[in-house]
Amino acid sequence: MSSMSPVNAGKISAPEHWETVNRVVFPMADQDLTMPLYAIEWTRPHLTDQVFDPRVDKRRVDLTNMNKSGFQRLMNESVTARPQTNGGDVFSVDSRRSITVYPGRHISLCTFFNAFPAGYWRRWTRVDAVRFTALARGKGSVTLFRSTGRGLFSPVSTVEVDSLDRATTVAVTMPMTGLVDGGYFWFDAQAGPHDELTVEDAEWDVPRSARTATRDGDTTLSITITTFNRAPYCHNQLKAIAADTDLRMRLDTIYCVDQGTDLVQDQPGFADTARTLGKQLTYLRQANLGGSGGYSRGMYETLQAGSSDYVQLLDDDAISEPEAILRAVQFADYTRKPTIVGGGMLHLDNRTILYTQGERFNRRTWWYGNTMDLEYNHDFAASPLRDSPERHRRIDTDFNGWWMCLIPVAIIREIGLALPVFIKFDDTEYSLRAREHGYPTVCLPGVAVWHQAWHDKDPARTWEEYFFQRNRWICALLHARKPSRRFMFEMLYGDVNVGLKLIYSALKLRHMGLRDIMRGPAYIVDSMPGKLAEVRKAREGFADSTDITDLETLPEPRYDSRPAPQPQNPKDITRDGVRAVLKALLSRRDGTKDKQPDTVITAKDAVLWDSFTGVGSALVTAPDGNSVAWRRRNPKLFRKGFREGVMLARRMMRNWSRLSEEYRAYDMASVKVWERIFKNVSGR
Repeated sequence: MSSMSPVNAGKISAPEHWETVNRVVFPMADQDLTMPLYAIEWTRPHLTDQVFDPRVDKRRVDLTNMNKSGFQRLMNESVTARPQTNGGDVFSVDSRRSITVYPGRHISLCTFFNAFPAGYWRRWTRVDAVRFTALARGKGSVTLFRSTGRGLFSPVSTVEVDSLDRATTVAVTMPMTGLVDGGYFWFDAQAGPHDELTVEDAEWDVPRSARTATRDGDTTLSITITTFNRAPYCHNQLKAIAADTDLRMRLDTIYCVDQGTDLVQDQPGFADTARTLGKQLTYLRQANLGGSGGYSRGMYETLQAGSSDYVQLLDDDAISEPEAILRAVQFADYTRKPTIVGGGMLHLDNRTILYTQGERFNRRTWWYGNTMDLEYNHDFAASPLRDSPERHRRIDTDFNGWWMCLIPVAIIREIGLALPVFIKFDDTEYSLRAREHGYPTVCLPGVAVWHQAWHDKDPARTWEEYFFQRNRWICALLHARKPSRRFMFEMLYGDVNVGLKLIYSALKLRHMGLRDIMRGPAYIVDSMPGKLAEVRKAREGFADSTDITDLETLPEPRYDSRPAPQPQNPKDITRDGVRAVLKALLSRRDGTKDKQPDTVITAKDAVLWDSFTGVGSALVTAPDGNSVAWRRRNPKLFRKGFREGVMLARRMMRNWSRLSEEYRAYDMASVKVWERIFKNVSGR
């Protein structure tokens, strides 16, 4: 590769002032678990036909007519050299901001946390140029790259380094062109054959003249963490923030809203953490108002204090990358209009896997899903960013989960706080509300937390099903003056789905949710403090809600397990589903008095309704693997629940316009409503 100028990567007039918005950082803990998100061993690029020719995606694969050479080509395409997980014999991390490449080795920084998301800056800000700077010492080269939204990439500039005794400054300015569909900037570093190459203090700067934040100096943020009996996790979050001096320079205070009985302030070492943070920690206790109540308290306190430009909502049981919080703030400082800046969710137990980078919302079904057909759970250890062209597209989103979400105070002041709905759909509704006021939500790459994934959770098997059902349709009433024809189907589909899986407690909670909606917004607000206890009580007494931890007390099932479901096309699945519902409605097979379960159904298979086809009763493992429930088929209960579901859904649809007006007029998320809730629960 020929050496190109380190300065003139494009015809750009040099701005007078630059601001650092992305620092290249490296993990100092858990490197074996997270390193592919920061730096990887360089491998020869491998891009498939679909990157170069979009017509490939329109061609149907005919496996029956594939010859041997075609099959071999298919197999060869799937065999790709993968970077090592930690690159231990390729490079070493010297510090948070420094990395050393071993002699003759080559690394790439086209990674989730260290590639600069240029396509997002091109779309949402006025920035027209980005400057890369770093200090390099040793022998080798630093090469700047850029990609397009198609995932095609090319070198921009190569800087040769030959300086063993002192650090050499690398500086490259890159124009923000060719990025409408997406694209990244990044650098690779290659050491000489006999010498190491160290790169430190690498960062991406933008012209400060493009900044839209109105404050003269640096903007500041408050952080809101709401917690309920997850004291050790929450304390770890506080310690991580306390240890990051760069973040604390922009921090007003952390509102730690403790709603539990196992208090964060009682954790070993909390006094030291509080002493370190000083005035940057505001510890608040209140009754358990769920996530919406905890986050709204932090929003409310921030408004009252009047000193912060942003509120960062952060989950208590997540692990943060503090640099990601700073990046969200620095991006928000440059957006064309006030913008909610969200972060992705990485798996806490498989840390290189990205669950999602923002989601879309379907207003016909009133449910969310993945964006641009990008699959959930992308593993950057197996498929690095550089070799995942679909991940270079800019992903536009409708909302962002509140595991990590930065909200400008200006938006809160205009549209209010979270809905007072305890948990579920508060984050979705907030972004929909903001969008209606002209404020977008952007889930920015390089911004994320590690959070417990959903594979060990199933809301239908807990009290959460009530809040999912109720809040989903409250959200719909607030944002859909006329219901979609699909809404009634969705209500009934949810009923039969839990009914076919013999979760009759969920059926009861779903109907309870619809009834409560029709009692009006005043009831929803007034029931805020004590509704959880009522929901828990309503769920008691069902076979599916009775957890059994001692398996020795249970009889052996008639057969060990169900056969694995066979692959089907969508039409066959729909057909079999209709048959299963009809059979369940007409069946006389009653498992309520079974002395012996038919089978065992694992937690993984329990999410599939067809796992229960033909089963009278079964031992079903809980998602967390700590217990089982002896679910029993009860056809009378299913028929009764189905009739009630039809009745309630029809009633909801008939009264939709009236209810929608009532909920809109009540202004549930206003500061005034929340002040009343806070006053009621505090007894003042």
